[in-house]
Amino acid sequence: MSGYEVLGLALVATVAVGLLLRWKNGRFAAAPAAEDAERLSPEDLGAPLGERATLVQFSSAFCTPCRATRQVLTQVVDLVPGVTTVEIDAESQLDLVRRLDILRTPTVLVLDADGAISSRASGAPTRDQVLVALDEAIAR
Repeated sequence: MSGYEVLGLALVATVAVGLLLRWKNGRFAAAPAAEDAERLSPEDLGAPLGERATLVQFSSAFCTPCRATRQVLTQVVDLVPGVTTVEIDAESQLDLVRRLDILRTPTVLVLDADGAISSRASGAPTRDQVLVALDEAIAR
């Protein structure tokens, strides 16, 4: 295999991985069924749970997408009654970050009314993505 072929394969692989990561950015992945899901309490969050659902955002100080995500979550909370949002500084809550396997910021968790994690997204989700995930959590 010549050097150009190796370079071409490396380039194709890099582009493929980049496109996959871009596609996954901000998309919500469903958590296990409610009875098997990890639960977060008000003590874990440092704030009360929402009446219908809670949006939890893990952020860091120098995270630019975190600011945009905060705005999206605030818009959603204004649209849907009984939903609250909680922002957690990932650097100051390392035990919780490790327990929940948070690998990047922003990471958004959608909790149902009982605090069970319904779904999660790494990266900055859109308002529509948050609304769909929220509907699924409320319907649980």
